[in-house]
Amino acid sequence: MKIMPSSRTCHYALRLGIFLLIAALIAGIGGCTGGSHQHQLTITSTVGGNVTEPGEGTFIYDQGAVVNLVAEAEAGYGFVRWVSGNRISADIGAAKTTVIMSGNYSIAARFGEIMEVRDWHDLDAIRDNLDSYYLLMNDIDSTTPGYAELAGPGANGGMGWQPIGATPDVFSGAFDGQGHQIRDLYIDRPDENNVGLFGRVDGAIRDIGVVNASVTGHALVGGLVGSNAGAVSRCYFRGDVAGAGTANGVGGLVGSSQGMLKGSYSTGSVTGNLDVGGLLGGQYMGGVVTACYSTSSAAGTRSVGGLVGMIQWSVVTESYSAGNVAGDLYVGGLVGHRMEEVSVDGCFWDIDSSGW
Repeated sequence: MKIMPSSRTCHYALRLGIFLLIAALIAGIGGCTGGSHQHQLTITSTVGGNVTEPGEGTFIYDQGAVVNLVAEAEAGYGFVRWVSGNRISADIGAAKTTVIMSGNYSIAARFGEIMEVRDWHDLDAIRDNLDSYYLLMNDIDSTTPGYAELAGPGANGGMGWQPIGATPDVFSGAFDGQGHQIRDLYIDRPDENNVGLFGRVDGAIRDIGVVNASVTGHALVGGLVGSNAGAVSRCYFRGDVAGAGTANGVGGLVGSSQGMLKGSYSTGSVTGNLDVGGLLGGQYMGGVVTACYSTSSAAGTRSVGGLVGMIQWSVVTESYSAGNVAGDLYVGGLVGHRMEEVSVDGCFWDIDSSGW
């Protein structure tokens, strides 16, 4: 006798067949794209150079793969920095670096035309072309042409130097000090934000010392840079930095940063109100401080640190501080105030402080 399948049996078989078909399609799609454990890396470059490793275009890598990035400039140009809309593990200021693949990334190599700086007039002219690559050819000080009218106590109606890349502009090129110093810088702008030798930076500053300097601003004040969204490496500051009134974000080298500070230091004195640090006032949104130190004294009201005043969503590694720290709330020998998503590793401080 022939047994006919029940309606329930037919429905079950149909559902099972559809499930197996969908599973097969999903497996096929995964096989085509490399699955969920692979990521895309898209590499481009601006005028003036190219990326030789891994080349330019779109590449697929496994999760956790370490990829070499090598940028080479053409004649007459210099490498500025790597630019990405994502937080990446690379040293953004180095032409040769690596990136660890943990997501889909689009990274561009930025280049700038090389121009030479020999005196205060050349330095002042940077503000007219903010995306080139500048080479400092010698030390600059109070005896160098242009000091009295551009960077001395009597310049600009007693306000001294006007920061390069002051709001709303931003310096997006590179400044390579080649180991030279800029001395005797004077800035007295207590009503202005983004104050320093450079005001706002989205490019790169490297291998420069600012010495015997006096810098005063309102908020986002640093001896070298007021606000950094780029890369500052192998730089130092020796002098005094002050934030006036209710200022926030005051640091010996950099006032506020969401970029990178590497191999740099500050010494002198730093005073302000909120987010005051011997090296860096406030560090935010994926900022990195590595292999840096400060011996500057730091004094403020809230969030005062020997190295960094306040950090949030950022990283501090292999760094230290050894200057006096004074404040009323959130005071630390290394970091004054640590908020969420913070990593501090391989650091120490030589300061009498109850906090970080």
